[in-house]
Amino acid sequence: MRDRSMAGAGAGARSSRAGGGKRGAASSSAAAASACVYYATTALLVALCVAGAYFLTSTSSADGDAATVTAYRHTTRSSFAYELTRERAAPRGEEASEARDTPAAVKAVGAEEEPRPDRSAGAALGDPHARPDEERVSDEAAAGVEEEHEAAAVAMEDVKAEDGGGHVAAGDDEAASARGGEVEEEKERETAVLEESSREQREQEQEQEPQLEMPHERPRGAAAAVEEKNLDGGIEEESNAGQRQREAEQSALEEQQAAAGSQLRREAQEDPQADDGADEGTEEERGREQSQGEEEARSSSVSGSSGDADSGEAVSESEHTGTGRADGNASQDDGRSVEVEDSLAAEGRTEEQKAWATQADESHRETDRRDEGGDIDGNGAENAGGEEREWRVCNVKAGADYIPCLDNEKAIKKLRPENFRRYEHRERHCPDEGPTCLVALPSGYRRPIEWPKSRDRVWYSNVPHTKLVEVKGHQNWVKVSGQYLTFPGGGTQFIHGALHYIDFLQQSVRAISWGKHTRVVLDVGCGVASFGGYLFERDVATMSFAPKDEHEAQVQMALERGIPAISAVMGSKRLPFPSKSFDLVHCARCRVPWHTDGGALLLELNRVLRPGGFFVWSATPVYQKLTEDVEIWKAMTSLTKSMCWELASIKKDRLNGVGVAFYRKPTSNECYESRRRQQPPMCADDDDADAAWYVRLNPCVHRVPTAPSERGARWPSEWPRRVRLPPYWLNGSQAGVYGRPAPEDFAVDYDHWRRVVDGSYLNGLGIDWSRVRNVMDMRAAYGGFAAALWEKKIWVMNVVNVDAPDTLPVIFERGLLGIYHDWCESFSTYPRSYDLLHADHLFSKIKDRCAVLPVVVEVDRIVRPGGSIVVRDEAGAVGEVEKLLRSLHWDVRLTFSKNDEGVMYAEKSGWRPELVEEPS
Repeated sequence: MRDRSMAGAGAGARSSRAGGGKRGAASSSAAAASACVYYATTALLVALCVAGAYFLTSTSSADGDAATVTAYRHTTRSSFAYELTRERAAPRGEEASEARDTPAAVKAVGAEEEPRPDRSAGAALGDPHARPDEERVSDEAAAGVEEEHEAAAVAMEDVKAEDGGGHVAAGDDEAASARGGEVEEEKERETAVLEESSREQREQEQEQEPQLEMPHERPRGAAAAVEEKNLDGGIEEESNAGQRQREAEQSALEEQQAAAGSQLRREAQEDPQADDGADEGTEEERGREQSQGEEEARSSSVSGSSGDADSGEAVSESEHTGTGRADGNASQDDGRSVEVEDSLAAEGRTEEQKAWATQADESHRETDRRDEGGDIDGNGAENAGGEEREWRVCNVKAGADYIPCLDNEKAIKKLRPENFRRYEHRERHCPDEGPTCLVALPSGYRRPIEWPKSRDRVWYSNVPHTKLVEVKGHQNWVKVSGQYLTFPGGGTQFIHGALHYIDFLQQSVRAISWGKHTRVVLDVGCGVASFGGYLFERDVATMSFAPKDEHEAQVQMALERGIPAISAVMGSKRLPFPSKSFDLVHCARCRVPWHTDGGALLLELNRVLRPGGFFVWSATPVYQKLTEDVEIWKAMTSLTKSMCWELASIKKDRLNGVGVAFYRKPTSNECYESRRRQQPPMCADDDDADAAWYVRLNPCVHRVPTAPSERGARWPSEWPRRVRLPPYWLNGSQAGVYGRPAPEDFAVDYDHWRRVVDGSYLNGLGIDWSRVRNVMDMRAAYGGFAAALWEKKIWVMNVVNVDAPDTLPVIFERGLLGIYHDWCESFSTYPRSYDLLHADHLFSKIKDRCAVLPVVVEVDRIVRPGGSIVVRDEAGAVGEVEKLLRSLHWDVRLTFSKNDEGVMYAEKSGWRPELVEEPS
């Protein structure tokens, strides 16, 4: 309005002076002419300044008006359909006028319109039947750029008319002629600027559209190079978000002409630190996304939706792409197409790898030894996932119970007799290449019975094995009752029920204190795992294991019942657990020769048992007087004394007629130092007690940690406090997995997964949690995902990859269960073991070491029909896994991607191919 008022004032003055000239006053005429020139010149300059400011602000705003949103449909059909919709926000009334007056108005309009596209994406995730607002989308898309250009043209005509009026009223031909030339030049410059801006906007729109049509084919950038340094989008940089936004708006005026091509670079090189990498020419779009990031941080959502927590947490962000990311947008400057790492993580990276990655170091050494022996050759890194597959059923002797690394008959035939004596034939012997055939289903397979009913009975057709019924039926292990296998709750040492036996143990040694002091238990030779199954009633998590031997399918029955278990054996190698992990180790007639080979197997239990923890041995040598039992008892007594174990108590269970010995591991090194005979010997200083992946047993004793800051020097907090609190031994000067100080890293991880689980997994993905019991986190860090679910009636197997930071000690310290594993090999479990798998950035990390195809086939093997998987990863990795799962006839129920990060939820069907693999 200021240009119009000033022009009006100038015109009135010039009209007054002209009237005076007609009355013939010569002196007055000269003064009037001079004043006319002065006011006309002033009016023209003011008009030109206003017009120039308008063109700069309107061009910058026009570039950012078109906001593109990818909204996916959440369906319940196997053919998952998605839509790509482009939403453009047209100027509205007074808001559009104000936007031409000041850059602050641009910011206000962007902030006000920001939630509109996000609500569409959020609804598509939160509601299975949600659709984008198609009417509004089509109207705005049709009006978008044309209205912007029309508004600019009308404003241009207004300025031209005002300037023209000033020239006519001036009355001074010479001054008007000079000013007319200047105006013509200025008009030409302004026209050129407007045309250039329109051309750049059209080019930018052409670049954006194909990128959105192919969301899974964007090249990997810095987000792939920087692992997981920021868990939660913008939670650390919320306080700086406003300052960055103001700086970005100011710099947009200077960087406007460099907009062409910047969108493509942003997609390809996602920068975790978008603080100063402003994307020229898309100022308003970035402003909306940054305001969105601030709102996400305030509402504890990590998704891209400003109001839908379910959809928000489903995408979660960019949680593993760098500290300082407040808005999920990874723009970069023209001149800076380099990868940027979080500074804290970069500073501590060397120390972090040295402190955490012990399993990678040890497994590499063991792999070299195995390769030299010609036993196992690792999978190649060639990725066959993109090929069209003709699936076939595995043609193996094990049939529907095939475990590739335990049923490798070719490798077992190469073993020598001494290998069998050490039970190496029951250990892992993985094939040279991961199988790509599919395991058959048992005839008449049915969806498993839900917990807790499953603890007492399962479908016989799912585990059609009767040998255990014949051998152990009199001990109340398992019976056949019509179409069910029933489990009375007994065992070899507790025929009259596990609960009585469990209570008897605590009454014998009060310090056990189930569910408070004792939370994590290892059950050796578990049978059908009734001991671990009933310990759930005492808030105890039990890792049960037994070999795949003549007691056919005992671990399979345990898993079918909903009880944690793995197929493993006390053989020639360490168990896949870190040292000082278990609060108590239990063996009830577990058939392990503890006293032989220098006590190597009992020393392995000593390694995994927490200082001050109990070894509970319920076996015939404790209470029977047969010659063999007496000899074994004498050998065990000598061995346990040399290991400095205290025989805390021997008790007799009169109901079951068995005796139990309670041994306690020492909490200091005084006994070790005072031994007259150093047998078994102390382990060497370079013997890493936590190294456990393909590491051979070493019959030695590791020193007990005594320094206040060492892990194992103190007992963890009582359950359930220990699941929430960072372990006391996490060092604040050590960088955690994501680059922060380790205790802070732990706390942020826990908070993050609580928000994801509460905001999305429990409600937003469509998971029927009443049918979920056995869960696996395929790439656990601190166990935050499992910790967020601890109050649910489920259990989680936390898998720490051997090439990832060794955080498994943290998981056990929290009172959770976990295991080391290399996903380039098959997992030591039966087919159809798990209801839900969770894969957080697993496939993008593993594809550099081995092919993705065998890993997806392994997923298909261990998931039950009707079970599901949640994949969170880079968009390209999610797309690759999605393609393979679709070819396996999985029902892909949901996919969503944003900023090259994606999430997918899929359910396994009961499909099996008709073709059978050729015999090898």
